[in-house]
Amino acid sequence: MRLNRSVSFTPITTERLVIRPVTGDDVWPLLARRNDPMAGLYQRWELPFALDRAEELTADASAMDGPADGEWWMAAVDLKSTGVVVGDVAVRLSWGGRCAEIGYTLASQHWGNGYSTEAAAAMVDYLFSDPRVTRVSGTVHPENTASARVLERIGMLYEGHTRNSFWVGEINSDDWIYGMTREDWETWRDRIRIPPREVTFVPVDHSNERSVCKLKTHWTQREFVASMERSFTDALFPEIVDGAPVVPWMRAVQADGELVGFVMLALVTDAHPEPYLWRLLIDRLHQRRGIGKRALDLVVEECRSMGASTVLTSWNPDPGTPEAFYVAYGFEPTGKIVDEEVEARLKL
Repeated sequence: MRLNRSVSFTPITTERLVIRPVTGDDVWPLLARRNDPMAGLYQRWELPFALDRAEELTADASAMDGPADGEWWMAAVDLKSTGVVVGDVAVRLSWGGRCAEIGYTLASQHWGNGYSTEAAAAMVDYLFSDPRVTRVSGTVHPENTASARVLERIGMLYEGHTRNSFWVGEINSDDWIYGMTREDWETWRDRIRIPPREVTFVPVDHSNERSVCKLKTHWTQREFVASMERSFTDALFPEIVDGAPVVPWMRAVQADGELVGFVMLALVTDAHPEPYLWRLLIDRLHQRRGIGKRALDLVVEECRSMGASTVLTSWNPDPGTPEAFYVAYGFEPTGKIVDEEVEARLKL
């Protein structure tokens, strides 16, 4: 590998991509990519991007053997099937090669295929293959949620929000900081990815409340899934709906005996004729295992056992909403907007 200029960077081959050193032939794809208004919207350069600047970047990258301390280095990302250049991944080392920052740019015509995630994950694995590396990080514009989700999908954690800290020409903006330590990377790499054999509910009590409180979603999901702190607060101080406080019913979600999520219902009362699915949270390390649907199956069983024939829920209508999940399950919007959320009903 090439973290200390001792050996040259060897191309990385993934399922669909080849990440390789930049050559002189990459000038024109780089120029087109840097002049793509969509690709450059939240990036470090101003438009139009000049040919001489593209030639300079290409020459600098091709002159380097790989990532080096204190310098940005760039690798090209090709489609393995066709050899077409779809983007690039950049790396800057610091602290003698012990920390690294990554960035990535994909031509907009190739968005939506998961290439950024695949390339970024491969580069992070490459960096951590050097035992000296202790941390890899990345920063994104707060409005660039697609890029933030790339960092989340490769296991990075949101670490902070710096204000008025990023400049492109005369335009100033905030920055989100994501990062992962070697321990974080190992935890993400080794996480369970297959569907669990068994999903169950267990009561939330003094024996597990601290573990339940540690459950968390990805940062970009916070607009759609309340944190555990917020859920516990809402349960302790329930809101008044139709003149009466709602009555919370809480359960932790277990998958093969491990705490992986949280569910909270608002129960049927004299003032509330239907149960309401108030919270459904699956921890970031256990998402994409099919646990959410199976937890929803258990919610349906609980509601039926309580004598209910329907259950309500609601979702934020903004991009990234869990609407598709609930609609696919069978929830149908009622036509009401409650607290700026779309209300929906499931017939049991």
